[in-house]
Amino acid sequence: MAVNLPLVEVPIVDYGVDEDHMVAYRERGTLRALALDNRGPIRFDDNGRLHPDIIDSYSRHGFYVLTGVIGQRELDEIEADVADMLDRAPISKDADIDRHGNTALGAGLQGRNISWVRPLSDPLGGTSAAYGRHEAKMGEPSPPIEAPEHVVQLFLGSLQFSDACLRLYGHPQLLRVAEAINGPDFTPFNEAVWVKQPGLGGSVAWHQDGWTHWESPYLDEHTHGFNFMAQLYGCDATNGLWVVPGSHRTGKADIKGKVEAAGSDRLPDAVPLICEPGDVAINSRQAIHGSFANTSSKTRVTINFGFHRRGSVFGIQSGGVHNPVSEYDNEYIFERSKAIAWAIDARSQHFLDEERYVYEPFRGLESQFVWDEATKSELRDYNLRDIGI
Repeated sequence: MAVNLPLVEVPIVDYGVDEDHMVAYRERGTLRALALDNRGPIRFDDNGRLHPDIIDSYSRHGFYVLTGVIGQRELDEIEADVADMLDRAPISKDADIDRHGNTALGAGLQGRNISWVRPLSDPLGGTSAAYGRHEAKMGEPSPPIEAPEHVVQLFLGSLQFSDACLRLYGHPQLLRVAEAINGPDFTPFNEAVWVKQPGLGGSVAWHQDGWTHWESPYLDEHTHGFNFMAQLYGCDATNGLWVVPGSHRTGKADIKGKVEAAGSDRLPDAVPLICEPGDVAINSRQAIHGSFANTSSKTRVTINFGFHRRGSVFGIQSGGVHNPVSEYDNEYIFERSKAIAWAIDARSQHFLDEERYVYEPFRGLESQFVWDEATKSELRDYNLRDIGI
């Protein structure tokens, strides 16, 4: 049975005099997105490898929509956990208690775990935040009069808050996709839950993720890793992520210049992710991507988790965006990768009819990483060791 998320109910919002242009932009983008050859179920060849058509399409476009990955039982479990996270969130941005007067989710943790946004705003565009990678500000429609001052938009370190998200993290077919793209010794990046509330959710300005390897002579389309984006309710041009196909292959882009040339925040070459509930998109972190304020009446909940090549992270001195400044040595990578091992075990206990994935760096160590009540404390503040590059 579906669970009603505890969201603030507000009327649909439009862009005012610019709404007709926005509607036309969405329609054009949707047609272009659906014309691409980058969607379909996860397929493997006769040797058990990810089908080369999927690898080729993802390599060309920088994103791929894997359809029908998550079944209804698992969607319901994820929905229940997200509802619980929202219900236990602080009652306001700086509060330590939830709506029931209890200690709020994340209270007492060292790591950043809840991100708030002013309704329909763009907090990052045109600022120096996150190494200045959000170069140009998005449009900010006027929020409804009854809108709260801030709304929750992002839960970071989400595996410590949701067993359902942890189990999804150990999904055997998705981990086989990660292996095909990044090799059997792939490493974690970070995990999060995005909640783009209807009529309130803020935008994320156009950007390319990654900051360590743009000048590397070995840069290719996979250097800065990718994100899986699992869709709880689906998404479309009104509330979903937009991507510029092929932009992951062309190096560091002048995004500010592209926005100025377009004359608005509507990049003409971008297309939206069009997903049904249970679809999982894979998106290159190097692709130009962003999202508009959610002026629609539809909620978007995205379960986000990313992976890197080990060769892209080993020995790198990084941090400052996703974690404290650290060098990613063998010990650091192993400690952070324990979350994958626990997720695999948690899933194997819950979905008994699935074939368990074998994560190569932990082969033979499976008996040491059993998910149970005692283990849960091991994930506390685990995202202080996120691997950002």
